[in-house]
Amino acid sequence: MRDYQKENWIVLAEKQKIRQLLPALQRMPSVDIAEALEQLEESTILDAFDHFDSEAQAKIFGHFEIARQLNFFQHISKKRFAPIFENMASDDRCDLFQHMSQDEQAAILPYLSKEAREDVVRLSSYPPETAGGIMSTDFATIMASMSVESAIAKVRRDSPSKKMIYYIYVVDNRMKMVGFVSLKDLIMASPNQLISNILHEQFISTNVDEDREIVAKKIEDYDLLAIPVLNSARQLVGIVTQDDAIEVIRAEHTEDMEKFMGIMTESAEHDYMQQSSMDHFRKRVVWIVSLAAIGIISGMIIHKFESTLEALIILALYMPMVADTGGNSGSQAATVIVRALALGQISPRQWFNIIFKEFKISSMLAVCLGVLAFLKVLFLSWETSIPAEYTLVQLAVVISTALSLQVITATCIGAGLPLLVKRFGGDPAVAASPAITTVVDITGLLIYFTVTVTLLGL
Repeated sequence: MRDYQKENWIVLAEKQKIRQLLPALQRMPSVDIAEALEQLEESTILDAFDHFDSEAQAKIFGHFEIARQLNFFQHISKKRFAPIFENMASDDRCDLFQHMSQDEQAAILPYLSKEAREDVVRLSSYPPETAGGIMSTDFATIMASMSVESAIAKVRRDSPSKKMIYYIYVVDNRMKMVGFVSLKDLIMASPNQLISNILHEQFISTNVDEDREIVAKKIEDYDLLAIPVLNSARQLVGIVTQDDAIEVIRAEHTEDMEKFMGIMTESAEHDYMQQSSMDHFRKRVVWIVSLAAIGIISGMIIHKFESTLEALIILALYMPMVADTGGNSGSQAATVIVRALALGQISPRQWFNIIFKEFKISSMLAVCLGVLAFLKVLFLSWETSIPAEYTLVQLAVVISTALSLQVITATCIGAGLPLLVKRFGGDPAVAASPAITTVVDITGLLIYFTVTVTLLGL
């Protein structure tokens, strides 16, 4: 929705003129209606909701952010909220239910139908990180012994409550999945033809306990609109749709990026502006303080080589350049490796080939950056006072050599840390960019001063 339109909605609504908006509102897609109404007070939203049926209300409400849904739920009567809740997509309904407190869950359950109550309790029993935790129970089923005509009739009867009917799943009388047919298969087949004759017996499925990232990857790899979720008895218990997979990928990407940047992740219910400054502080403080403490080692190294710096003050001028270049190289390598691990392109067992490849890449980068650093020292420091026993060219060689070695070691460290974490069963994203930068700073200082002392004989 355009910003100026959104502002008009809010202004008119604040003036209690929501009725003027209803004709246009009712013609809009549910996601746009939700975007307009989400900015308003609960009482105003309820006034607008009264002009939609329960199914439309549920669709609109399902597009609200979780935090907004919870706030809405807490400010209206449970009897009024129950029809909205019942008509939500089963996976969205379960997600909201899992974010409620136990008291809130107990408050809404008595107002639900027996079917909805059993469905939400059953889905909520699965861990949120599994296929069961994100699956929907809105799917259509038929039996292989049916004719196409009777199968279509059953799908028609079921479809008002079904979110997804592009795939129609074929089950036996115990709900064990035996295959599927597409909507196109049904339309193109003869009405008297048996489902068993057009049945696709080879299908991709997932287990109810499988990690949701694996489920999302299957949907992506096989280009599926939905994937059936089976229990240990091979019974069809739900489906995970393509939009659910997109949500998982987005959530996992956000989590990985937060870990990578040294931000503690948690089950966030609010977006950036809705979270308090204290919440953001708690998420960031542990990594930052820990790495700052570890950074004391850098100060100890500098202190140890204090006499070297006093003799050659020019070295201090180029310490930031060496440190920054190393940090950039390490973070760049870590990003590439974490992404490749996430996409399944590499595994920790290939560590030697990966490190060797990064070594070759970093060696080429080191040559380019070493030459650049050599020229930079000559250009910027040609008027700098240096001890008589040394020449500017010697110092340029020392600095460029140290920088080149720093690029190589930083790149190998950046590639190696995620592989090491993954090898021991952890999340490679925890090899966060701040951690890599701190480690690389320490190794960079050691390289810088060791090369200086070695080449200049200090």
